[in-house]
Amino acid sequence: MTKSAQLILPFFILLMNIVHAQMAKTDPLYKTIISKDSLFFSAGYNTCNIGKMESMLSDRFEFYHDKGGFEDKNKFIIDFKNGLCKSPETYQLKRVLVDKSTEIYPMYKEGKIYAAIQNGDHLFYEKVGDQAEKLVGEAKFTHLWILENEEWKLKNSLSFDHHPKQTTDNETMFDNDQSMQSWLKENNIPTMGLGIIEGGKLKQVKVFGNTKTGILTPPNAYFNVASLTKPVTAMVALRLISLGKWKLDEPLDTYWTDPDIISDPRHQKLTTRIVLSHQTGFPNWRWMNTDKKLNFQFDPGTKYQYSGEGFEYLRKALEKKFGKTLDQLAKELIFQPLKMHNTNYIWDQNTDETKFVTGYNEKGNAYPVEKIKTANAADDLHTTIEDYGNFMISMMKGKNLKPEVFQEMIKKQVKVKEGKYFGLGFEIYDLGNGEYALSHGGADQGTRCIAIVLPNSGKGIVIFTNVDDGYKVYEKLVLHYLGGQGKKIVEIESK
Repeated sequence: MTKSAQLILPFFILLMNIVHAQMAKTDPLYKTIISKDSLFFSAGYNTCNIGKMESMLSDRFEFYHDKGGFEDKNKFIIDFKNGLCKSPETYQLKRVLVDKSTEIYPMYKEGKIYAAIQNGDHLFYEKVGDQAEKLVGEAKFTHLWILENEEWKLKNSLSFDHHPKQTTDNETMFDNDQSMQSWLKENNIPTMGLGIIEGGKLKQVKVFGNTKTGILTPPNAYFNVASLTKPVTAMVALRLISLGKWKLDEPLDTYWTDPDIISDPRHQKLTTRIVLSHQTGFPNWRWMNTDKKLNFQFDPGTKYQYSGEGFEYLRKALEKKFGKTLDQLAKELIFQPLKMHNTNYIWDQNTDETKFVTGYNEKGNAYPVEKIKTANAADDLHTTIEDYGNFMISMMKGKNLKPEVFQEMIKKQVKVKEGKYFGLGFEIYDLGNGEYALSHGGADQGTRCIAIVLPNSGKGIVIFTNVDDGYKVYEKLVLHYLGGQGKKIVEIESK
């Protein structure tokens, strides 16, 4: 072997080691650098938290920008404070990391990691005053993170290939999947399902986030939708009424009387109408009472009080009458006709556990998955965005219901508060000028969900989240996708 060949060989060995040195996303170093990136931009750059940003920079920090030139640490902080962060109430520039664009390479000295190189792409969003946030540009970056006294600091930042991002006037971060992922991450939402209804059709079905094992959550993932179970139970009863097999105002004690209230004559006033409009007088759940027994807290039919017990009471009456379980009735009357093949009240042999979305509390701790074997009329339905979106479309069109039954469903049966009422199984928002919305929400441990439709315009939105405070993303999504009518709904809720 020649001397030149001897020199070239180690070079190629080193080159091959570098080529294969990119860290896997599961590697602790990869997760650490991504966490630092998120902290630097989400808690610093995007919110003008100058102190947080400065604390993460090395004293030897150097910034290279292909349009703005070179800056050291002091100049970078001064320019940031007097530039982008001079008037954050009137102008904001937000940076979002493009998902899957990041590559991280460890740097070694004497066998120990002393630094890491991060390459990636990022997007920039601009917000002026009260205007909607707009995607305005994109660029590439290279960061050199170094360990200083066992703490990761940003030593060098190169931001280059800046150019305007092609977009339409109406595009915002909600119309960009990468941006949506980043927004959800900032809000600590592990997984979110989103269904968009336009023109009476389900136009978009998207699921963002990862499963517990780190794999991307599939579009047909199962969510526990908590009280979004109730509208399905309501439709079972309304479908039976339309078929002439059940009566809206027939006393339920014909088929069922709960032992806890059998001696109270007020049980004779309970009907399907009173149950579906939440006027039973029952508590939400009997276990909330000191003695854990069911009771009347006021006369049935006299006012509104939300109650899961009422729906369970209706379930038992239906099952006594028809000799079938609620999940059997739902399959025959709702799920099969609407092709809701991924929806069920119970956990059975057809439930694919790998597609079930785990619920979390606000601290990121997972709740155990409850494998329900007996249908609950008020809670614990598991379904997909596609199935429930199509259910809401069918419901708002009154599909398979007699016209007079549909009119009873959307009638203001009882007032909840100003501008908000309960019909039969659904909340009704009076939006003025003959416009209205039908809605229902769901909330349990590890799940916050909502579904809203506007029957006159054929628009709607379905949002499923798997965390206790998932409701915090509702407002922005409703405002974006439902526009002015969404704003009216938000205003009614805020009263």
